[in-house]
Amino acid sequence: MRTITLREAIREAMSEEMRRDERVFLMGEEVAEYNGAYKVSQGMLAEFGPKRVIDTPIAELGFAAVGVGAAQNGLRPIVEFMTWNFAVLALDQILNTASKMLAMSGGQITCPIVFRGPNGSAGQLGAQHSTAFESLYANIPGLKVVSTCDPYDAKGLMKQAIRYEEDPVMFMEAELAYGDKGEVPEEEYYIPFGKAVVKKQGRDVTIVSFNKMMKVAMGAAQELEKEGISAEVIDLRSIRPLDWMTILESVKKTNRLVIVEEQWPFASVSSEITYRIQKEGFDYLDAPIRRITAADAPLHYAPNLVAAALPDVPRTVKLVKEVMYLKK
Repeated sequence: MRTITLREAIREAMSEEMRRDERVFLMGEEVAEYNGAYKVSQGMLAEFGPKRVIDTPIAELGFAAVGVGAAQNGLRPIVEFMTWNFAVLALDQILNTASKMLAMSGGQITCPIVFRGPNGSAGQLGAQHSTAFESLYANIPGLKVVSTCDPYDAKGLMKQAIRYEEDPVMFMEAELAYGDKGEVPEEEYYIPFGKAVVKKQGRDVTIVSFNKMMKVAMGAAQELEKEGISAEVIDLRSIRPLDWMTILESVKKTNRLVIVEEQWPFASVSSEITYRIQKEGFDYLDAPIRRITAADAPLHYAPNLVAAALPDVPRTVKLVKEVMYLKK
């Protein structure tokens, strides 16, 4: 094992697959000459050249369309959005072409493309640059959605997306986590979609989260441990397909469930999990399922409002105590 950052893990995954398969290429704003807006593609232009690491104009709809067309004609593109907030400009290609072409062509035309980039809030960036999009894309049949900020998971899931997935993959990263470090094996590996992972074993309550909200979930678990409360923490990693069975098995043991996510609350990932678990695991629950999400409002610029709008450790701890019927 060796320790690398999240950006290095994603870069390694892309580079390894590009060395293996000449059909794979990377395109997006500033991915080549500038080495990537967040230096994820650093050095890739020098290795693979301008035909496979391609700088695009600031025109998300245009270069997403080029990528979708390339994928449907036998190539395996990776399209980087400088932020997923900008990808709404390309939603026509993602929703009306990439996600639907397999069905519309009667199974004749696949679209093996990976759309990737940073997602969600990253501090004081204002309302138009701070949206978390997992639930939006997970609501679209034909798309697969991955969301992680763990280097090990990111590399394995990215390699899986590029090499094996024939459907469009929405790969959600975290700008604030690109410098985070984690252990990654020397040998090649892949992580199948639809497999959540138990990051911490526990007996009293299940906490489910994904991407950078995992830091909140793990932080809350550590604080709860100091008070004798044992929390089991699950990282979804894959949003669609969703591994709700791992959550159910955990709830059978702990009998309580708290969900932490950066989405807006309405029709969110936690909404889907809550429905699934109450439907299939109602008899195992000793308390109502609770969740903590982002505020149901655009994220403001002021740091105090950012802090108030996003989930944090103290409020998660408080919520866990509520489902355990402990005094506040």
